[in-house]
Amino acid sequence: MKEIILCKYGEIILKGGNRPKFENMLIANIRSALKNVADCKITLKQATIYIDKFDDDKIDLICDRLSKVFGIVSITRAAVCEKNMDSIKEVAKAYLADDFCKECTFKVEAKRSDKKFPMTSIEIAIDLGGYLNEEFGNIECDVHDPDIVVRCEVRENAAYVYNNSKKIKGQGGMPIGTGSKAALLLSGGIDSPVAGHMIAKRGVTIDAINFFSFPYTSDRAKEKVISLAKIIAQYTGSIRMFIVPFTEIQLEIRDKCPEEHMTLIMRRFMMRISEKIARHNGAKALVTGESVAQVASQTLSALDVTNAVVDMPILQPLIGMDKIEVINRAVEIGTYDTSILPYEDCCTVFTPKHPTINPKRSNIEKSESRLDVEDLEARALAGVEMLEIYPD
Repeated sequence: MKEIILCKYGEIILKGGNRPKFENMLIANIRSALKNVADCKITLKQATIYIDKFDDDKIDLICDRLSKVFGIVSITRAAVCEKNMDSIKEVAKAYLADDFCKECTFKVEAKRSDKKFPMTSIEIAIDLGGYLNEEFGNIECDVHDPDIVVRCEVRENAAYVYNNSKKIKGQGGMPIGTGSKAALLLSGGIDSPVAGHMIAKRGVTIDAINFFSFPYTSDRAKEKVISLAKIIAQYTGSIRMFIVPFTEIQLEIRDKCPEEHMTLIMRRFMMRISEKIARHNGAKALVTGESVAQVASQTLSALDVTNAVVDMPILQPLIGMDKIEVINRAVEIGTYDTSILPYEDCCTVFTPKHPTINPKRSNIEKSESRLDVEDLEARALAGVEMLEIYPD
């Protein structure tokens, strides 16, 4: 029995005259996601992407990779039938045998895209449903609340039967590459990887910027951030990560600025340096993981102070989420277990005991004036290390 994978996309269908551009980008991203997995034939017809001609033992891995491709809303494994009711019934009986091996309720839904087929969608559903009900003695039809929804699609090239209840949820969103590029400030915490995933879901290509404070942060902390980037890359494709040496700046801040201002001045340096890296590499915005009032540096007053030093847009997708919502997202995308590994990043090793909560921009600027900002930034930028991160 031949099996095929059907992928459906969502909001791409609303793109009007630009729709082919988004469809072509989605297909290119699918090819990239499956490049090292299996040789497949990928075709697009009637708002459905068909993936076939692969080794049967690869199908689970293929479906897993497809579930991480932005733009796809559902993935379905289906059996291929000839376009006649005898074939549809025979294949459905064999393909659904394991699903109908115990008592359950079911219904059949049919869609006839090929209008030359001699039966209507309703007639197909009634005929196939009656046949299955006779062949499997332990199932019962329930059109209102069934345990299993059998789907039959009659299209131009073939007919397909599948258990719609086993449909795999996709990421949705827009294909990577359709939304320009942004630079993600990626730490080793829970929030920033989730923020990167959420912005990438809108089709935005992601670069990552990490600030590293050796020897106050260890190589394990650096490897932790690289591991997080690899997980994000499962959804986005390869990521360029820029590692910025930050120790000298943090020590200067510690030695010359009031302790309660340290975190905000540090973040102002991060934003300015990130903007320079972003602009040099063609990014149009910065992405950060702030959530209002989650910590002292994320009050509205504090965000005003830190965001004031850059001119490019700052995207903050977590801004109205609480910590539980962010954690749930991190678990869902697979970053949580890595984020909670006990290796400190540069944001935690120089934390003041009593940071200012409602800072005035003028006070922070006065404290910052004690530093040679341009020289410190230039030194940090001169030491930036660039890594190309690929998904595992």
